[in-house]
Amino acid sequence: MGFLGAVSSYFHKKGFENLSSDERIGLIDKGAMRILRAFHEDGFEAFIVGGCVRDLMMKLEPHDWDITTSALPDETIRVAESRGWKAIGGEGRRFGTVIIVIDGMSYEVTTFRSETYGQDAHRPSEVHFASDLKEDLMRRDFTVNAMAVDADGVIYDYFDGVSDLDRKRLRTVGESSKRFSEDALRLFRACRFLGQLDFMADRSLIDGMPSAFERVKGLSLERVESEIDRLIVTPHAARGFDLLVRTGLNECFCHATEYGKETEIAILPELSHLVGLPQQKEFHKFDGWYHTLAVLDASKPLLINRWAALLHDVGKGMPGVRGIHKGRLTDYGHDKKGAEMTRALLKHWKRPKAFVNRVTWLVENHMRFHTIANDPKSHPDKWIRQIAREKAFPTSADVSEAMLQMTDLSIADIIGCGNPDADTRGHQEIGEYMSRLALEIPVSTKELHYDKRVPLLLGEKTPEGMKNLLIRVQSGSLENEPAAIYDAAVRYMRRRSHE
Repeated sequence: MGFLGAVSSYFHKKGFENLSSDERIGLIDKGAMRILRAFHEDGFEAFIVGGCVRDLMMKLEPHDWDITTSALPDETIRVAESRGWKAIGGEGRRFGTVIIVIDGMSYEVTTFRSETYGQDAHRPSEVHFASDLKEDLMRRDFTVNAMAVDADGVIYDYFDGVSDLDRKRLRTVGESSKRFSEDALRLFRACRFLGQLDFMADRSLIDGMPSAFERVKGLSLERVESEIDRLIVTPHAARGFDLLVRTGLNECFCHATEYGKETEIAILPELSHLVGLPQQKEFHKFDGWYHTLAVLDASKPLLINRWAALLHDVGKGMPGVRGIHKGRLTDYGHDKKGAEMTRALLKHWKRPKAFVNRVTWLVENHMRFHTIANDPKSHPDKWIRQIAREKAFPTSADVSEAMLQMTDLSIADIIGCGNPDADTRGHQEIGEYMSRLALEIPVSTKELHYDKRVPLLLGEKTPEGMKNLLIRVQSGSLENEPAAIYDAAVRYMRRRSHE
């Protein structure tokens, strides 16, 4: 029986902590259980620990199975090799970590340890091997990640992690200011876990965050970027971003190294002004920030879609954009201003050019999509043809994909306005239509459907001739199929011969 089958059998009435020992053991990965028993046979303590235990408690399938043990690294290697398992020490060995590979699956096995932190904002300066499980669990970040289970299915919960899971509460192990000051990346992990687990942050956790903000400068952009990217695609990303912004963590700086020079990088200060930003009640139930969060959670959990959702209204409320017209709040041009801010932000973050262009395009054009979807007299075909002519995308497939992303953003935007009776079917239909149409309209001459006769006919005039054929296909005056393109090429050469 697989994990999901076991969950169906065991979890229909009770949680992991209420199962019998045999039932708990039945849910633990077989390879992990073999490792636990091997250590016990050789006289060592061993436990599965951390996120896999948390996932078991939450009726989720663990992705990784981490093990902590009283055995020292050399002893861990001996236990593994005596049973014919592959053991990899490598660089992690000095931190007490050995990778054991069983049947192609890797298990991280770490000696009980404690840590001392110094100048580095993320890595411990010293690692000390600890004497027991509790001391090892004390070094961990959050209570829900500081639980362990042994080979007999016994749960070890020294810091009330089970209670916090029941309350859907994220709380640090021990004093929060100390935990965050040790490793500043935990600030961002806290945000991510809220989005991942759909938890609320404990008051003590929130209060302890600002004391570690100065340490954020010691984090690399790559580490911060990775955590925020992981947060943004979580099922409840709004929870994490709300903590990020309301605590002011988004206004901190991290650092990047470019051409040997250290540069401070602002994280996401562009979001702060949206908090409490009033919007016209006729169209928006929420302020600018809550609307953004609602759109974020309503969009598909894909990186480009979620970044576009997060930044789609970032231009609202900005000088030159926020106004009042006939007694109503307006933000005319917020799409263009938002695109400008989005491009600057993502370039500052050193994101790939294609990613920057796609997210910026979605932010810049989301209001145009709304206009086309809401107006039965609009001409979506003209917009798709214009996009192809402007070469905003390298291929027609990219245009098609962008239209589906735009459809998702616009539907999420409608949902995020807070009207439970809003109808999004029209947006869905027009978006899918434009996505299909985009595949039929070439962006470059490479996408023209011509045969070998055409370049032979055009000869030295091939570059300008193909460009002419492309424009005609893009405008809709020429069909993109071999016979039609050849006939058009013949006529083009006749015209040129008379010039």
